[in-house]
Amino acid sequence: MKLFISSTVVLFCLFMTSKLYAQEITFETQKIDYGTIQQGANGERHFSFTNTGNVPLVISNAQKSCGCTIPTWPKEPILPGEKAQIKVKYDTKRLGNFTKYVTITSNDPKNPTIRLNITGIIEKEAAATPQKEATVFK
Repeated sequence: MKLFISSTVVLFCLFMTSKLYAQEITFETQKIDYGTIQQGANGERHFSFTNTGNVPLVISNAQKSCGCTIPTWPKEPILPGEKAQIKVKYDTKRLGNFTKYVTITSNDPKNPTIRLNITGIIEKEAAATPQKEATVFK
């Protein structure tokens, strides 16, 4: 019985220690909707996050779902309480609706992979309306 109680106490202490000393990535949002934008518009957006844990957070990879999306992430550790961003650039030369994903891999023990989502609609740039020449009456 004493062995059971001792083992339980040790396991509980280990569990609590692992919770007290862990990194945790917390995103402000995991989805960005571009809305309707013109073809060729700026396709860069940012996902902001914070390390809400007690030890440095390391993002080891950001995997894109296709070649039209380019993610950029911090390569250095993010210290506890520090904010950072993941930049996602979408190729806005492509027309129509889009839904793309970027999968983030980090050392967060609770959420080692997180999927970020971008959506929107790219419309063809409206052609400029030709100006009519002014008629001059004499």
